[in-house]
Amino acid sequence: MKQRTKILLLYLFCSIVWVVGSDLVLLAFDQEVIPLFQGMKGIVFVLASSVFIYLLISKTEKLQELEEEKEKIETLINSMVDFVNFKDGEGRWIQTNDYGLKLYQLENVDYRGKKDSELAAYSKASREPLLYCEHTDNLTWERGETTRTEEVFPMEDGTKKTFDTIKTPIYDENGKRKGLVVIGRDITERKKAEKRLAESELRYKALFDHNPELVYRIDLHGNIVDLNDKFMQVTGYKQEDALGKSILTYVQPDDHERLRWKLEQVKLTRKAHQCNQVRIDHRYGDRVIVNCASVPIIIDNELVGITGYATNITKILETEEKLRTTEKLAVVGELAAGIAHEIRNPLTSLRGFVQLFQDESKENNPLHRIMLDELERINTIASELLVLSRPQEVVFQRCNLRQVLGDVVQLMETGAQLNGATLCLQAEEGLSLECDPNQLKQLFINVVKNAAESGASAIVVRAFPSRTQICVAVEDNGCGISGDRIERLGEPFYSQKERGTGLGLTISHKIVDAHHGAIQYKSELGTGTTVFISLPKVQ
Repeated sequence: MKQRTKILLLYLFCSIVWVVGSDLVLLAFDQEVIPLFQGMKGIVFVLASSVFIYLLISKTEKLQELEEEKEKIETLINSMVDFVNFKDGEGRWIQTNDYGLKLYQLENVDYRGKKDSELAAYSKASREPLLYCEHTDNLTWERGETTRTEEVFPMEDGTKKTFDTIKTPIYDENGKRKGLVVIGRDITERKKAEKRLAESELRYKALFDHNPELVYRIDLHGNIVDLNDKFMQVTGYKQEDALGKSILTYVQPDDHERLRWKLEQVKLTRKAHQCNQVRIDHRYGDRVIVNCASVPIIIDNELVGITGYATNITKILETEEKLRTTEKLAVVGELAAGIAHEIRNPLTSLRGFVQLFQDESKENNPLHRIMLDELERINTIASELLVLSRPQEVVFQRCNLRQVLGDVVQLMETGAQLNGATLCLQAEEGLSLECDPNQLKQLFINVVKNAAESGASAIVVRAFPSRTQICVAVEDNGCGISGDRIERLGEPFYSQKERGTGLGLTISHKIVDAHHGAIQYKSELGTGTTVFISLPKVQ
């Protein structure tokens, strides 16, 4: 409106000057040419007025367009849910939207031409944010490029909001500061969501990492994506070695098809499936048996992977097997005790009669010798049955293992030579343990005797310490034992030998258990067998 008034006054002034001035100029000319100039003056005035009016209309239209653009921009920024602010090169506020005024609590303040530090005096609650805003403005000017910061604003209700603030500096053609555009978006809810997500991830990670079960995640191709500590602890595999490999890599081949089928069922049905007694090869050779539960991972209604939960049931199965063996031994023991007592009485009579026949016989009848040998064998079996039937009291005392093994080797050396085998002892000095030496001698005699009867030409007894145990290895190069038979060694009455009863190893296993040790077999047909016996070391 002011601009239009100025233009109108200018037009009136110019018109008066033209009329009065042109008349004064014409007085200097002859009266004959004055009418001619008077006509030309009118034409010039009309033309000048037309040009002026045209320029005035053009200017007015441009002003109107600018006004409309300004209204559009104001409408746009006021309708934005973001805080928008325009500042000049000195940091003074030029224009802001309603959201910004409400945010800074400056609705009734004439903010134009004032800096943040000046406006801070009008809003106690927004004082710190305004001062910080001026600080970040200076950082933007120093960098000479768009900056992005997070700013926290206190609200009237006592809560706080976080804004993602973008500041863009504007320079003129000479590189001088011209203005600053500030846009701030409320990201409070996003920050809360990010915090909830981070907390959820931490809870999930804690549940994953510290789960007492073996937990693993695989992709849809069965490749391992993640493992928890328990999985690595039980199987011996490190995460960096397992990532990217198929889960079947660590499962025994006989169980591949069964587990693969269960995983396919999870993908088809999108439901959890159970696969029991899956055998995993431990990194150092042991076997781990687990029950696996495979659970689908579904995100946005899309199957993206599978989480596996495996329960280690190895010790449970071992305990059940020991319980079955114990029950079997109890039954066998009761039966054995009865049989042994019933056999020994007539056995004594038979042995006495045979010896009597042998003494009275004038000829050296080989049948008498055979009968006595067989009766002695029956007596030995009866003795073993009695040992099996009643608990053996273990009298623990500190012993030198090398001395115990030396006695066994000395006792068995002749028998080994009769079977065509050499017997050698390799044991370190100072191997002490708490044991019943007589029972240990019986244990090692049984093992060495089996080695000598396996067709071996060389038997080596080695003893060496580990961190918490003392290990004894009896190694031979005999006929070897097949894998299916190794699993049955120690069962009562199970023997590979034609004239064996299987009671020797059963008794040996009982002795090892009584000493809180372990016995293992490693064998290959045609190559030989090694029996490993581990016993607790004296700490």
